[in-house]
Amino acid sequence: MILIADSGSTKTDWVLCGNGRVISRVRTQGLNPTLQSEEEILDVLSNELAGNIETTQVDEIHFYGAGCAYETANNRMRNALSVIFTAGNIEINSDLLGAARSLCGHEEGIACILGTGSNSCLFDGEKITGNTPSLGYILGDEGSGSYLGRRLLSDCLKKQLPQEIRNRFMEQYRLDIATILERVYHSPLPNRWLASFTPFLVEHKEIPEVKAMLIQCFTEFFKRNTMVYRRSWLPIHIVGGVGVSFADEIKETAESLGFSVGKITEAPIDGLIEYHKK
Repeated sequence: MILIADSGSTKTDWVLCGNGRVISRVRTQGLNPTLQSEEEILDVLSNELAGNIETTQVDEIHFYGAGCAYETANNRMRNALSVIFTAGNIEINSDLLGAARSLCGHEEGIACILGTGSNSCLFDGEKITGNTPSLGYILGDEGSGSYLGRRLLSDCLKKQLPQEIRNRFMEQYRLDIATILERVYHSPLPNRWLASFTPFLVEHKEIPEVKAMLIQCFTEFFKRNTMVYRRSWLPIHIVGGVGVSFADEIKETAESLGFSVGKITEAPIDGLIEYHKK
């Protein structure tokens, strides 16, 4: 039996496969070993996953996750999984490799993640050959849900959006400047909180000032993350909720910069199932 997991900062999709077919699917909260301790990860695995999957039947695990780019974090995730599962082979890979395998298969292309966080890579059909570091929600994550939410908050507080929109946003989420500063600087996982404002932007994306803000954010993503690969002829594939929610704005931005957008999918898990079947 093979257990495949795709994890972002918000949610994790788990799929148990055997004999070339899907046996079960489970969704838990997101796991990020860069932001969470081994104990916190183990708590999620114990309470949300273990009771829904026959752990003794799993022979190998392929975990693709946000924050799984460095060995220290990968070991933290591997150790937690080893407590729950007896699988002989536990492979920990970045969510970026998962996105590339899912989106590109064995073809060359540029694979991007636009979800709670953002990332991109140049993929040659077998391995990642180029990557602009994400740098997280403080130093990077351009175009992501947390980046859009941060920009929305900032533009409201600094009166860069129409007053009607500012008032509607602050009232809908019951916000004031004190609450915002407390949640951003003194509460856990502020990136998830910032990304939670994405639905408001989806609802109001046709308003000219909001659309202009979105175009600026996605322009930042392409300029700071994909232009550096100097492969303008390659399709740019995107996975993630932000990519799906703002597909039109992303395509418009890409085309204005001389890029073409290929696949845009909600999650990489189905592509990963096909990849590992083969």
